[in-house]
Amino acid sequence: MRRTSKKRRRLWISLLLSITCIIAIIGGYFSSQYVKQIKMEETQSAVTSTKHTSSEKSVQEKKSTKTEQKAAVTFFQEESNPEKKVNDLIKSMTLEEKVGQLVVVGFPSKEVDAHIKTMINEYKVGGIILYDRNMESAKQVAGLTNDLQDLAMENDQQIPLMISIDQEGGQIVRMREQVSPIPSQQELSRKGSVDAVYETAYRNGQELKAMGIHINYAPVLDLSTQDSRSFGEDPKKTKEFGEQVITGLTDAGITATLKHFPGNGRSSVDPHLETSSVQANQLDLENNDIYPFKKMMDEVDHNQFFVMVTHIKYPAYDKENPASLSPVIIQQLLRQKLGYKGIVVTDDLEMGAVSKYFAYEDLGYRAVDAGADLLLVCHTLESQKKVINGIVAAVQEKKISEARIDESVKRILSYKLSTITSIHANELNAEKMVGK
Repeated sequence: MRRTSKKRRRLWISLLLSITCIIAIIGGYFSSQYVKQIKMEETQSAVTSTKHTSSEKSVQEKKSTKTEQKAAVTFFQEESNPEKKVNDLIKSMTLEEKVGQLVVVGFPSKEVDAHIKTMINEYKVGGIILYDRNMESAKQVAGLTNDLQDLAMENDQQIPLMISIDQEGGQIVRMREQVSPIPSQQELSRKGSVDAVYETAYRNGQELKAMGIHINYAPVLDLSTQDSRSFGEDPKKTKEFGEQVITGLTDAGITATLKHFPGNGRSSVDPHLETSSVQANQLDLENNDIYPFKKMMDEVDHNQFFVMVTHIKYPAYDKENPASLSPVIIQQLLRQKLGYKGIVVTDDLEMGAVSKYFAYEDLGYRAVDAGADLLLVCHTLESQKKVINGIVAAVQEKKISEARIDESVKRILSYKLSTITSIHANELNAEKMVGK
Protein backbone atom coordinates (compact mmCIF):
# COMPACT_ATOMS: atom_id res chain seq x y z
CA MET A 1 0.00 0.00 0.00
CA ARG A 2 2.81 2.36 0.90
CA ARG A 3 4.61 1.57 -2.31
CA THR A 4 1.46 2.26 -4.31
CA SER A 5 0.91 5.49 -2.48
CA LYS A 6 4.43 6.66 -3.21
CA LYS A 7 4.03 5.83 -6.87
CA ARG A 8 0.85 7.83 -7.06
CA ARG A 9 2.46 10.76 -5.31
CA ARG A 10 5.33 10.71 -7.76
CA LEU A 11 2.95 10.56 -10.67
CA TRP A 12 1.00 13.57 -9.34
CA ILE A 13 4.20 15.49 -8.76
CA SER A 14 5.42 14.64 -12.27
CA LEU A 15 2.06 15.65 -13.70
CA LEU A 16 2.05 18.94 -11.80
CA LEU A 17 5.60 19.69 -12.89
CA SER A 18 4.66 18.96 -16.51
CA ILE A 19 1.59 21.17 -16.30
CA THR A 20 3.65 23.95 -14.68
CA CYS A 21 6.24 23.69 -17.45
CA ILE A 22 3.58 23.81 -20.13
CA ILE A 23 1.92 26.82 -18.50
CA ALA A 24 5.29 28.54 -18.22
CA ILE A 25 6.05 27.86 -21.87
CA ILE A 26 2.63 29.09 -23.00
CA GLY A 27 2.87 32.12 -20.70
CA GLY A 28 6.32 32.92 -22.00
CA TYR A 29 5.12 32.72 -25.61
CA PHE A 30 2.17 35.03 -25.08
CA SER A 31 4.30 37.38 -23.01
CA SER A 32 6.87 37.63 -25.81
CA GLN A 33 4.10 38.23 -28.36
CA TYR A 34 2.64 40.95 -26.18
CA VAL A 35 6.03 42.63 -25.86
CA LYS A 36 6.52 42.41 -29.63
CA GLN A 37 3.08 43.96 -30.18
CA ILE A 38 3.89 46.81 -27.80
CA LYS A 39 7.19 47.42 -29.55
CA MET A 40 5.53 47.33 -33.00
CA GLU A 41 2.89 49.83 -31.88
CA GLU A 42 5.55 52.10 -30.43
CA THR A 43 7.55 51.84 -33.66
CA GLN A 44 4.49 52.57 -35.84
CA SER A 45 3.57 55.49 -33.61
CA ALA A 46 7.08 56.89 -33.94
CA VAL A 47 7.01 56.43 -37.74
CA THR A 48 3.58 58.04 -38.01
CA SER A 49 4.70 60.93 -35.84
CA THR A 50 7.80 61.37 -37.99
CA LYS A 51 5.67 61.26 -41.14
CA HIS A 52 3.24 63.86 -39.79
CA THR A 53 6.11 66.11 -38.70
CA SER A 54 7.82 65.66 -42.05
CA SER A 55 4.55 66.27 -43.92
CA GLU A 56 3.74 69.37 -41.90
CA LYS A 57 7.26 70.64 -42.45
CA SER A 58 6.95 69.94 -46.18
CA VAL A 59 3.62 71.81 -46.37
CA GLN A 60 5.08 74.75 -44.48
CA GLU A 61 8.14 74.75 -46.74
CA LYS A 62 5.91 74.67 -49.83
CA LYS A 63 3.77 77.52 -48.49
CA SER A 64 6.89 79.47 -47.64
CA THR A 65 8.39 78.81 -51.07
CA LYS A 66 5.13 79.79 -52.80
CA THR A 67 4.94 83.02 -50.79
CA GLU A 68 8.57 83.76 -51.54
CA GLN A 69 7.98 83.11 -55.25
CA LYS A 70 4.98 85.46 -55.28
CA ALA A 71 6.87 88.15 -53.46
CA ALA A 72 10.13 87.52 -55.31
CA VAL A 73 9.47 90.20 -57.96
CA THR A 74 7.35 93.25 -57.27
CA PHE A 75 7.09 96.53 -59.12
CA PHE A 76 8.47 98.90 -56.48
CA GLN A 77 11.30 96.75 -55.12
CA GLU A 78 14.81 98.17 -55.44
CA GLU A 79 16.58 97.30 -58.70
CA SER A 80 19.26 99.44 -60.33
CA ASN A 81 18.67 97.97 -63.79
CA PRO A 82 15.14 98.82 -65.07
CA GLU A 83 15.42 96.46 -68.04
CA LYS A 84 16.27 93.56 -65.73
CA LYS A 85 13.32 94.42 -63.50
CA VAL A 86 10.97 94.46 -66.48
CA ASN A 87 12.27 91.09 -67.68
CA ASP A 88 12.01 89.61 -64.18
CA LEU A 89 8.44 90.88 -63.80
CA ILE A 90 7.43 89.37 -67.14
CA LYS A 91 8.98 86.01 -66.21
CA SER A 92 7.02 85.98 -62.95
CA MET A 93 3.66 86.67 -64.66
CA THR A 94 1.13 84.18 -65.96
CA LEU A 95 -0.25 84.54 -69.49
CA GLU A 96 -3.49 85.91 -68.04
CA GLU A 97 -1.63 88.53 -65.99
CA LYS A 98 0.32 89.64 -69.03
CA VAL A 99 -2.78 89.93 -71.21
CA GLY A 100 -4.49 91.98 -68.50
CA GLN A 101 -1.71 94.58 -68.70
CA LEU A 102 -2.67 95.29 -72.33
CA VAL A 103 -6.20 96.42 -71.48
CA VAL A 104 -7.53 99.78 -70.26
CA VAL A 105 -11.11 99.66 -68.99
CA GLY A 106 -13.87 101.99 -67.89
CA PHE A 107 -16.52 101.35 -65.22
CA PRO A 108 -19.80 103.04 -64.24
CA SER A 109 -19.33 104.35 -60.69
CA LYS A 110 -17.83 107.22 -58.70
CA GLU A 111 -16.39 104.71 -56.24
CA VAL A 112 -14.86 101.25 -56.37
CA ASP A 113 -17.59 98.76 -57.38
CA ALA A 114 -17.84 95.04 -58.17
CA HIS A 115 -17.19 95.72 -61.87
CA ILE A 116 -13.82 97.35 -61.39
CA LYS A 117 -12.80 94.97 -58.58
CA THR A 118 -13.34 92.10 -61.00
CA MET A 119 -11.28 93.78 -63.69
CA ILE A 120 -8.37 94.69 -61.40
CA ASN A 121 -8.15 91.67 -59.09
CA GLU A 122 -9.39 88.86 -61.35
CA TYR A 123 -8.45 90.04 -64.85
CA LYS A 124 -5.39 92.08 -63.75
CA VAL A 125 -6.03 94.98 -66.15
CA GLY A 126 -3.23 97.45 -66.68
CA GLY A 127 -5.18 100.69 -66.83
CA ILE A 128 -8.34 102.68 -66.22
CA ILE A 129 -10.07 105.41 -68.24
CA LEU A 130 -12.21 107.92 -66.34
CA TYR A 131 -15.38 109.61 -67.59
CA ASP A 132 -17.83 112.13 -66.11
CA ARG A 133 -19.72 109.19 -64.62
CA ASN A 134 -16.69 108.56 -62.35
CA MET A 135 -15.99 112.18 -61.40
CA GLU A 136 -17.71 114.49 -58.94
CA SER A 137 -14.98 116.66 -57.41
CA ALA A 138 -11.20 116.89 -57.39
CA LYS A 139 -10.99 115.41 -53.90
CA GLN A 140 -13.34 112.56 -54.79
CA VAL A 141 -11.37 111.74 -57.98
CA ALA A 142 -8.06 111.74 -56.08
CA GLY A 143 -9.61 109.42 -53.49
CA LEU A 144 -10.98 107.17 -56.24
CA THR A 145 -7.63 106.85 -58.04
CA ASN A 146 -5.99 106.07 -54.67
CA ASP A 147 -8.54 103.32 -54.00
CA LEU A 148 -8.04 101.87 -57.48
CA GLN A 149 -4.27 101.78 -56.99
CA ASP A 150 -4.72 100.12 -53.59
CA LEU A 151 -6.70 97.36 -55.31
CA ALA A 152 -3.85 96.86 -57.79
CA MET A 153 -1.42 96.52 -54.87
CA GLU A 154 -3.33 93.41 -53.76
CA ASN A 155 -2.10 91.59 -56.88
CA ASP A 156 1.09 89.52 -56.73
CA GLN A 157 3.47 91.80 -58.64
CA GLN A 158 1.89 94.99 -57.28
CA ILE A 159 2.01 96.66 -60.71
CA PRO A 160 0.31 100.09 -60.56
CA LEU A 161 -2.49 101.10 -62.89
CA MET A 162 -2.08 103.73 -65.58
CA ILE A 163 -4.99 106.12 -65.06
CA SER A 164 -6.14 107.93 -68.20
CA ILE A 165 -8.73 110.39 -69.47
CA ASP A 166 -10.00 112.26 -72.55
CA GLN A 167 -9.50 115.89 -71.53
CA GLU A 168 -9.13 117.57 -74.93
CA GLY A 169 -10.98 120.82 -74.31
CA GLY A 170 -14.06 122.36 -75.91
CA GLN A 171 -16.82 119.76 -76.10
CA ILE A 172 -14.63 117.05 -74.55
CA VAL A 173 -14.05 118.13 -70.94
CA ARG A 174 -14.68 115.83 -67.99
CA MET A 175 -16.01 117.37 -64.76
CA ARG A 176 -16.39 120.64 -66.66
CA GLU A 177 -17.76 122.67 -63.76
CA GLN A 178 -14.88 121.73 -61.47
CA VAL A 179 -11.75 122.15 -63.62
CA SER A 180 -10.13 125.25 -65.11
CA PRO A 181 -11.55 126.33 -68.50
CA ILE A 182 -10.10 124.39 -71.46
CA PRO A 183 -10.90 126.00 -74.84
CA SER A 184 -11.35 123.78 -77.87
CA GLN A 185 -8.36 123.23 -80.15
CA GLN A 186 -10.24 125.09 -82.88
CA GLU A 187 -10.62 128.14 -80.62
CA LEU A 188 -6.96 128.05 -79.57
CA SER A 189 -5.89 127.77 -83.21
CA ARG A 190 -7.95 130.81 -84.19
CA LYS A 191 -6.22 132.85 -81.49
CA GLY A 192 -2.93 131.78 -83.03
CA SER A 193 -0.88 131.87 -79.82
CA VAL A 194 1.48 128.98 -79.19
CA ASP A 195 1.97 130.33 -75.66
CA ALA A 196 -1.76 130.08 -74.99
CA VAL A 197 -1.76 126.48 -76.24
CA TYR A 198 1.16 125.63 -73.96
CA GLU A 199 -0.32 127.35 -70.89
CA THR A 200 -3.68 125.65 -71.40
CA ALA A 201 -2.05 122.22 -71.71
CA TYR A 202 0.23 122.84 -68.73
CA ARG A 203 -2.62 123.95 -66.47
CA ASN A 204 -4.76 121.04 -67.64
CA GLY A 205 -1.87 118.66 -66.93
CA GLN A 206 -1.26 120.02 -63.44
CA GLU A 207 -4.89 119.45 -62.49
CA LEU A 208 -4.93 115.92 -63.93
CA LYS A 209 -1.70 115.07 -62.12
CA ALA A 210 -3.10 116.33 -58.81
CA MET A 211 -5.99 113.87 -59.13
CA GLY A 212 -3.75 110.85 -59.75
CA ILE A 213 -4.10 110.73 -63.55
CA HIS A 214 -1.12 109.83 -65.78
CA ILE A 215 -2.32 109.98 -69.40
CA ASN A 216 -4.40 112.42 -71.41
CA TYR A 217 -5.71 111.22 -74.78
CA ALA A 218 -4.84 114.52 -76.46
CA PRO A 219 -3.92 116.37 -78.68
CA VAL A 220 -6.07 115.66 -81.72
CA LEU A 221 -3.95 115.98 -84.89
CA ASP A 222 -6.77 115.36 -87.38
CA LEU A 223 -6.94 118.02 -90.10
CA SER A 224 -10.35 119.68 -90.41
CA THR A 225 -11.95 123.09 -90.82
CA GLN A 226 -15.26 121.88 -89.42
CA ASP A 227 -14.38 119.83 -86.36
CA SER A 228 -13.91 121.92 -83.19
CA ARG A 229 -11.58 119.21 -81.87
CA SER A 230 -9.08 120.07 -84.62
CA PHE A 231 -6.42 122.78 -84.88
CA GLY A 232 -7.52 123.29 -88.51
CA GLU A 233 -6.49 121.90 -91.88
CA ASP A 234 -2.96 123.30 -92.04
CA PRO A 235 -0.62 120.35 -91.29
CA LYS A 236 2.30 122.60 -90.27
CA LYS A 237 0.23 124.68 -87.86
CA THR A 238 -1.33 121.49 -86.46
CA LYS A 239 2.14 120.11 -85.82
CA GLU A 240 3.27 123.36 -84.16
CA PHE A 241 0.26 123.58 -81.85
CA GLY A 242 0.26 119.86 -81.17
CA GLU A 243 3.87 120.00 -80.07
CA GLN A 244 2.97 122.73 -77.56
CA VAL A 245 0.27 120.50 -76.10
CA ILE A 246 2.79 117.68 -75.67
CA THR A 247 5.33 120.01 -74.07
CA GLY A 248 2.76 121.52 -71.68
CA LEU A 249 1.42 118.15 -70.60
CA THR A 250 4.93 116.68 -70.25
CA ASP A 251 6.09 119.60 -68.11
CA ALA A 252 3.12 118.95 -65.83
CA GLY A 253 3.98 115.25 -65.55
CA ILE A 254 1.30 113.93 -67.92
CA THR A 255 1.78 111.68 -70.96
CA ALA A 256 0.14 113.01 -74.15
CA THR A 257 -1.47 110.97 -76.94
CA LEU A 258 -1.38 111.84 -80.65
CA LYS A 259 -4.67 110.92 -82.29
CA HIS A 260 -6.28 109.63 -84.45
CA PHE A 261 -3.54 108.07 -86.56
CA PRO A 262 -3.21 108.22 -89.52
CA GLY A 263 -5.64 111.16 -89.36
CA ASN A 264 -9.42 110.92 -89.70
CA GLY A 265 -10.20 114.56 -90.46
CA ARG A 266 -11.48 113.72 -93.95
CA SER A 267 -14.21 111.42 -92.65
CA SER A 268 -17.64 112.81 -91.86
CA VAL A 269 -18.81 109.57 -90.22
CA ASP A 270 -18.60 109.23 -86.44
CA PRO A 271 -16.62 106.02 -85.69
CA HIS A 272 -18.56 105.69 -82.43
CA LEU A 273 -21.47 104.73 -84.66
CA GLU A 274 -20.22 103.33 -87.96
CA THR A 275 -17.23 102.50 -90.14
CA SER A 276 -15.96 104.68 -92.99
CA SER A 277 -13.09 104.92 -95.48
CA VAL A 278 -10.73 107.75 -96.39
CA GLN A 279 -10.36 107.82 -100.16
CA ALA A 280 -6.93 109.35 -100.69
CA ASN A 281 -3.67 108.00 -102.06
CA GLN A 282 -0.55 107.46 -99.94
CA LEU A 283 1.28 110.53 -101.23
CA ASP A 284 -1.67 112.78 -100.44
CA LEU A 285 -2.06 111.31 -96.95
CA GLU A 286 1.65 111.52 -96.11
CA ASN A 287 1.95 115.13 -97.26
CA ASN A 288 -1.13 116.20 -95.31
CA ASP A 289 -2.93 114.01 -92.74
CA ILE A 290 0.14 112.06 -91.64
CA TYR A 291 2.51 115.06 -91.75
CA PRO A 292 1.88 116.31 -88.14
CA PHE A 293 2.40 112.79 -86.79
CA LYS A 294 5.59 112.29 -88.78
CA LYS A 295 7.13 115.60 -87.74
CA MET A 296 6.31 114.91 -84.10
CA MET A 297 8.05 111.55 -84.32
CA ASP A 298 11.05 113.15 -85.98
CA GLU A 299 11.44 115.93 -83.41
CA VAL A 300 9.90 114.87 -80.07
CA ASP A 301 11.01 112.17 -77.60
CA HIS A 302 8.73 109.16 -78.16
CA ASN A 303 8.54 108.58 -74.40
CA GLN A 304 6.47 111.77 -74.09
CA PHE A 305 3.47 110.52 -76.05
CA PHE A 306 1.39 107.52 -77.08
CA VAL A 307 -0.17 107.19 -80.53
CA MET A 308 -3.88 106.34 -80.76
CA VAL A 309 -4.94 104.50 -83.92
CA THR A 310 -8.36 105.15 -85.41
CA HIS A 311 -10.98 102.58 -86.51
CA ILE A 312 -11.36 104.20 -89.94
CA LYS A 313 -10.21 102.39 -93.10
CA TYR A 314 -7.49 103.65 -95.45
CA PRO A 315 -7.68 101.58 -98.66
CA ALA A 316 -4.50 103.21 -99.98
CA TYR A 317 -2.67 101.14 -97.34
CA ASP A 318 -5.05 98.32 -96.43
CA LYS A 319 -8.20 97.55 -98.39
CA GLU A 320 -9.61 95.12 -95.82
CA ASN A 321 -8.88 96.25 -92.27
CA PRO A 322 -9.57 99.40 -90.24
CA ALA A 323 -6.36 101.09 -89.12
CA SER A 324 -6.66 99.71 -85.57
CA LEU A 325 -6.57 96.14 -86.91
CA SER A 326 -4.11 96.71 -89.75
CA PRO A 327 -0.54 95.33 -89.58
CA VAL A 328 0.21 97.41 -92.66
CA ILE A 329 -0.72 100.70 -90.97
CA ILE A 330 0.60 99.97 -87.47
CA GLN A 331 3.71 97.92 -88.20
CA GLN A 332 4.78 98.93 -91.69
CA LEU A 333 3.71 102.59 -91.70
CA LEU A 334 3.81 103.72 -88.06
CA ARG A 335 6.59 101.52 -86.67
CA GLN A 336 8.87 100.96 -89.66
CA LYS A 337 8.40 103.92 -92.01
CA LEU A 338 7.84 106.62 -89.36
CA GLY A 339 10.07 104.92 -86.80
CA TYR A 340 7.72 105.20 -83.82
CA LYS A 341 9.04 103.29 -80.79
CA GLY A 342 6.47 104.20 -78.13
CA ILE A 343 3.13 102.76 -77.07
CA VAL A 344 0.34 102.29 -79.61
CA VAL A 345 -3.19 102.44 -78.21
CA THR A 346 -6.46 101.66 -79.99
CA ASP A 347 -9.51 103.85 -79.88
CA ASP A 348 -12.36 102.31 -77.86
CA LEU A 349 -13.08 98.78 -79.15
CA GLU A 350 -16.74 99.20 -78.21
CA MET A 351 -17.21 101.79 -80.98
CA GLY A 352 -19.61 100.79 -83.74
CA ALA A 353 -16.94 101.14 -86.43
CA VAL A 354 -15.44 97.84 -85.25
CA SER A 355 -17.85 96.25 -82.74
CA LYS A 356 -20.56 95.95 -85.42
CA TYR A 357 -18.28 93.89 -87.64
CA PHE A 358 -16.07 91.86 -85.29
CA ALA A 359 -16.74 89.75 -82.21
CA TYR A 360 -15.07 91.09 -79.06
CA GLU A 361 -13.28 87.75 -78.71
CA ASP A 362 -11.58 88.47 -82.06
CA LEU A 363 -11.12 92.24 -81.76
CA GLY A 364 -8.56 92.08 -78.97
CA TYR A 365 -6.15 89.56 -80.39
CA ARG A 366 -6.44 90.99 -83.89
CA ALA A 367 -5.51 94.47 -82.63
CA VAL A 368 -2.51 93.07 -80.74
CA ASP A 369 -1.51 90.94 -83.72
CA ALA A 370 -1.67 94.07 -85.89
CA GLY A 371 0.77 95.83 -83.53
CA ALA A 372 -1.29 97.62 -80.87
CA ASP A 373 0.03 97.59 -77.29
CA LEU A 374 -2.92 99.00 -75.33
CA LEU A 375 -6.57 98.27 -76.00
CA LEU A 376 -9.33 100.59 -74.79
CA VAL A 377 -12.55 98.82 -73.76
CA CYS A 378 -14.34 101.68 -72.10
CA HIS A 379 -17.78 100.68 -70.94
CA THR A 380 -19.24 97.22 -70.35
CA LEU A 381 -17.94 94.40 -68.16
CA GLU A 382 -18.97 91.63 -70.55
CA SER A 383 -17.16 93.24 -73.49
CA GLN A 384 -14.04 93.64 -71.39
CA LYS A 385 -14.11 89.99 -70.32
CA LYS A 386 -14.59 88.83 -73.91
CA VAL A 387 -11.68 90.89 -75.21
CA ILE A 388 -9.31 89.59 -72.54
CA ASN A 389 -10.48 85.98 -72.76
CA GLY A 390 -10.25 86.16 -76.54
CA ILE A 391 -6.59 87.17 -76.43
CA VAL A 392 -5.74 84.42 -73.92
CA ALA A 393 -7.53 81.84 -76.08
CA ALA A 394 -5.76 83.09 -79.22
CA VAL A 395 -2.37 82.53 -77.59
CA GLN A 396 -3.38 79.08 -76.37
CA GLU A 397 -4.66 78.21 -79.85
CA LYS A 398 -1.43 79.52 -81.47
CA LYS A 399 -3.21 82.28 -83.40
CA ILE A 400 -0.79 84.75 -81.84
CA SER A 401 2.48 84.07 -80.01
CA GLU A 402 3.10 84.72 -76.34
CA ALA A 403 6.31 86.47 -77.44
CA ARG A 404 4.11 89.07 -79.17
CA ILE A 405 2.24 89.61 -75.89
CA ASP A 406 5.56 89.97 -74.05
CA GLU A 407 6.69 92.63 -76.52
CA SER A 408 3.79 94.91 -75.59
CA VAL A 409 3.97 94.10 -71.87
CA LYS A 410 7.62 95.14 -71.93
CA ARG A 411 6.71 98.55 -73.40
CA ILE A 412 3.93 99.02 -70.85
CA LEU A 413 6.00 98.03 -67.81
CA SER A 414 8.94 100.15 -69.01
CA TYR A 415 6.59 103.12 -69.31
CA LYS A 416 5.16 102.54 -65.83
CA LEU A 417 8.61 102.19 -64.25
CA SER A 418 9.77 105.46 -65.81
CA THR A 419 6.58 107.38 -65.04
CA ILE A 420 4.75 106.09 -61.96
CA THR A 421 6.88 106.76 -58.90
CA SER A 422 4.01 107.13 -56.44
CA ILE A 423 0.55 105.58 -56.46
CA HIS A 424 -1.29 108.02 -54.19
CA ALA A 425 -2.55 111.50 -54.93
CA ASN A 426 -2.92 114.08 -52.16
CA GLU A 427 -6.67 114.58 -51.86
CA LEU A 428 -6.45 117.92 -50.05
CA ASN A 429 -3.90 119.22 -52.54
CA ALA A 430 -6.17 118.19 -55.43
CA GLU A 431 -9.05 120.07 -53.82
CA LYS A 432 -6.92 123.20 -53.47
CA MET A 433 -5.39 123.06 -56.97
CA VAL A 434 -8.10 121.96 -59.40
CA GLY A 435 -10.15 124.78 -60.86
CA LYS A 436 -8.55 127.41 -58.64
